[in-house]
Amino acid sequence: MTFQYPAVFQKTDDGKFTAYFPDLEMCFAKGDTIDECINDAIAECRAWIQTELEETLELPPVSGFDDIVLKANEHIRTIGVTVRLFDGWDE
Repeated sequence: MTFQYPAVFQKTDDGKFTAYFPDLEMCFAKGDTIDECINDAIAECRAWIQTELEETLELPPVSGFDDIVLKANEHIRTIGVTVRLFDGWDE
């Protein structure tokens, strides 16, 4: 199954990149380049969703871009991940 959540990216003062998911509590990413940060965001999002599904079987609702207040130098990008659900769920 594919899941999509918005991630907020920002370039740090040292030229690296960080990201967070407004809807996914304590889900962060980082990288030396924007591409590395995006790849880390995909991996972190996938791991967060897999853990949440194993523990609670519930995921938070997805915020719309208009609902997310951005600070200076931040931008939003949708991160999509495919997660193989438990046996029988996606067959």
